[in-house]
Amino acid sequence: MIQQQGSNRVYTREKDETGRSVIRVQGTNLDENRAFIYMARHFHALGLPVPELYWVSEDEMSYTQEDLGDTLLFDHLDDLSLLERAIRALAHIQVTGARDFDWSVCFPVPSMDERSIRWDLNYFKYCFLKGTKIEFSEPKLEDDFDTMVRVILAQPADTFLYRDCQSRNIMIKDGKPYFIDFQGGRRGPTQYDVASLLWQAKANFAPEVREKMIEAYLEELAIIDDRLSIVEWKKALPHFVLFRTLQVLGAYGYRGYFERKPHFLESIPLAIKNLKELFETNEELKNQYPYLYAISNDLLFLL
Repeated sequence: MIQQQGSNRVYTREKDETGRSVIRVQGTNLDENRAFIYMARHFHALGLPVPELYWVSEDEMSYTQEDLGDTLLFDHLDDLSLLERAIRALAHIQVTGARDFDWSVCFPVPSMDERSIRWDLNYFKYCFLKGTKIEFSEPKLEDDFDTMVRVILAQPADTFLYRDCQSRNIMIKDGKPYFIDFQGGRRGPTQYDVASLLWQAKANFAPEVREKMIEAYLEELAIIDDRLSIVEWKKALPHFVLFRTLQVLGAYGYRGYFERKPHFLESIPLAIKNLKELFETNEELKNQYPYLYAISNDLLFLL
């Protein structure tokens, strides 16, 4: 059995009838399984770096996929050439992967719409913020949430949004990055995945590393998508970093405060540190989200 941190799916390493090593996945949700099966086949057919799907059960609750080994990008975050290969490959997952994609299979929603954005913001409010026991004004918080929704929905969104693009979901095999656990993907803006990868709490990348990787990513994105406006893309990025940080704090709160999983409790101070640094380095965010800025200062007691 392969240990998973935040999933209820069961992963085991087995030998199939040909003697090759495979990863068997036993899912818990049929629609989620169907989303992964479709996406894996679609991406693999396009030559994108994802595990090959070998077998699917008749009820679609179980499947086997290519065994990519045990090496995570997370284990090699000091290897910047490897990180750059991964973030350049991400651009292809997002743009090439969106070609002829059937968005109706996405789980639980086909796109990052207003409803799904508010789900994540409420995840932060109810699963994290209320768990800290900090007194806060819900009307003022919702005012900032309204601003964030408007900014995010104004961005181009006809690409594949991986959603959980972080270094634990990128495997390294023969020096090449492969992407896994993309079943929560949907149609949405590209900035979100870049924020997810480069502002992952436990990765703790230095600002200069983030800047270098963003430039490499945009260089690759410009090659495959001639609609890109680099100025507008960069202007919107901090909003997505803030949004993603709130979402992961919600996840850490739920998995940590309620499920008592140590890995997520350990990540909370790192995510708060990201939140603090984000506001300290961006006056525009302070002005657009004044109440979230105030809350970020109140959370410093958790560091």
